[in-house]
Amino acid sequence: MSVPLDSKVFPITTAINDDGHLEIGGCDVTSLAREFGTPLYVFDGATLRNQATGFLDSFRSRYPESRVVYACKAFINVPLARYLAGLGLGFDVVSGGEVAVLRAAGVDLATVDFHGNNKTPEEIAQGVAWGVGTFVIDSFHELRLLDEAAGAIGRRQPVLIRVSPSIDPHTHRLTTTGVLDSKFGFPIETGDAEEAVRQVMAAPNLDMQGIHFHLGSPIFELEPYTEAIERVLRFAARMGEYGLDMRRFSPGGGFAIAYTEDDEPPSIDDYAKAIVGALTDGCAANGLPRPELTIEPGRSLAGPAGVAVYTVGAIKEVPGVRTYVSVDGGMGDNIRPALYGSRYIANVANRANDAATETVTIAGKYCESGDVLIHDASLAPVRANDIIAIPASGAYAPSMASVYNMNGRPAIVMASEGAATLMRRRESYEDLIAQDVV
Repeated sequence: MSVPLDSKVFPITTAINDDGHLEIGGCDVTSLAREFGTPLYVFDGATLRNQATGFLDSFRSRYPESRVVYACKAFINVPLARYLAGLGLGFDVVSGGEVAVLRAAGVDLATVDFHGNNKTPEEIAQGVAWGVGTFVIDSFHELRLLDEAAGAIGRRQPVLIRVSPSIDPHTHRLTTTGVLDSKFGFPIETGDAEEAVRQVMAAPNLDMQGIHFHLGSPIFELEPYTEAIERVLRFAARMGEYGLDMRRFSPGGGFAIAYTEDDEPPSIDDYAKAIVGALTDGCAANGLPRPELTIEPGRSLAGPAGVAVYTVGAIKEVPGVRTYVSVDGGMGDNIRPALYGSRYIANVANRANDAATETVTIAGKYCESGDVLIHDASLAPVRANDIIAIPASGAYAPSMASVYNMNGRPAIVMASEGAATLMRRRESYEDLIAQDVV
């Protein structure tokens, strides 16, 4: 009989079975490692569904005109796109490639919002031709290109403009996007945002629907959202002089998750209460009608659902310094620790009941001294061929994966009700050289 694992970080179905093995979605993680090999990413279907319905229910119960779109940059492929579309989510994309994935998945592209600070002319023209629902304009250059592309096929393209409200969300400097010194958005304080509204309203082939901003990620505080919403709604009210009728409003995403047991992110309900409250109050205070509200969870859907699974290889003890436990993955499949200093926890999946009595450093196999997944991890005593599971790995780790050192990217499976379905096969040596022209 499986016993649920008491953890805020692992997926909601995580348990320890009679063999003392970690279990996700009713599947023995050690058995999955044997069947599919490692590194392996395991997604829990129940956690994905729970997070998606949590956002839909929490926001729509407070604000029925809410729309939830999944931020594809967290991780997307055809099976995941179909799964999330089936739950009633729209999608937020940042490249033509992400649009192509959704198109291949049969997603209604009218449900797609196309973001990005430097969309290419080809991406813009293709997106318009394919019927992408909304473009989120991020520059004057894009504004002109999009107006021309829409006019060329006789389409009036729905758009939002992305503004920068100059609010610091108190997150990592590399993931902060709503401040003045950022490549993203039209700053309100410089007058660029006002000029963007004026130009969009005058563009013959663009249909100005509303305003978007995004503060960064992950945001563990609620105040940045409420302050930014208040500031942006004041701006929107002023833009009435150009004829702006704000039918849509998007405060972006950036919702935090727990990566360690010490992390205390706000709940989905906390975010919904703060955002809806600020929007409702701000519209009333500024005489604005209620717009459709669009939120963009990415990390907060995929992150908690994904677990990275590795096999232990070499173990190196430096007396009085540290013990390095090397695994068969690393920065090639999860660059976040090296890039952002991100922190994770781990579990010895094949001996999940054993007490954590050792402090070790979990290192990757890549030829870089900075290839460390976890510094000072608390683990049960580890030996070669043990299986290591690192939770909260479903967002950005697989989507930012590389083939550095010519290591192929890991396989990904979906575990649900005792069955595992392959979502992405492991990249082979043949895949790695398939694009070479000899």
